Amino acid sequence: MTNSDESTTDIETIVPQDVLEYETDYEIGQDNVEVMGLDIHNPVFFLSAGIVLLFSALTLAFPQVASDAMLSAKAATLETFDWLFAVTPVIIFIFCIALCISPLGRIRLGGQDATPDFKIHSWVAMLFAAGVGVGFMFWGAAEPLAYYTDWFGTPLNVEPATPQAQHMAFSATLFHWGLAPWAIYAVAGLSLGFFAHNKGLPLSVRSAFYPLIGERIWGWPGHIIDLFAVVSTIFGLATTIGLGGTQAANGIAFMFDIAPSI
Repeated sequence: MTNSDESTTDIETIVPQDVLEYETDYEIGQDNVEVMGLDIHNPVFFLSAGIVLLFSALTLAFPQVASDAMLSAKAATLETFDWLFAVTPVIIFIFCIALCISPLGRIRLGGQDATPDFKIHSWVAMLFAAGVGVGFMFWGAAEPLAYYTDWFGTPLNVEPATPQAQHMAFSATLFHWGLAPWAIYAVAGLSLGFFAHNKGLPLSVRSAFYPLIGERIWGWPGHIIDLFAVVSTIFGLATTIGLGGTQAANGIAFMFDIAPSI
């Protein structure tokens, strides 16, 4: 049986607690350019902005074509990869549990002497607002009703508007808004936090790929990773805010007995 000092030494051998930055010749921000007083990354900002603006312009110019194309893409994705959407959160959740109980769970972001910048209730409030936000205000009510009435299709193809459909509707909703999505958020947040605060890399998605591709994260492989992350985040936020705006507009229309504009 080992004493506490020996146990601590063993853990630190497995998981170094100090900040061990990667040795790289790259200087953070060396590719940035200043535009209107803003420090902007080149070329990720300009490429991502161009993709978003081009997509928006084409959607506004050809709304029906864009709607048909996106609905077809959505249907094809759900029909082909529905199993992937269901399995991935479970795998990530199990990974997070394993990470917590392993020696890696003792790593302190920022190093052994790092302290939190906010109190626990502030962190909980920020995590809830950022992780759920306006999406929960819409889908918290709409999703179980949609599953129950077969608007989305009932889970496991049970009979709509039955007690079994009610049970399955809430089960699916809790799966989408319970611990599973928070596990996905945790993996992304831990990746960014660890490589930024413990390894001295930029606070960007490309940094999490340093162990895989090394110095190539500073070149086009890294640019493509960040480009994909930026565009995906913008479209995801636009969808969430759009759904929230639709709910608010229809709620006001219902309260004041006017025709909804959306």
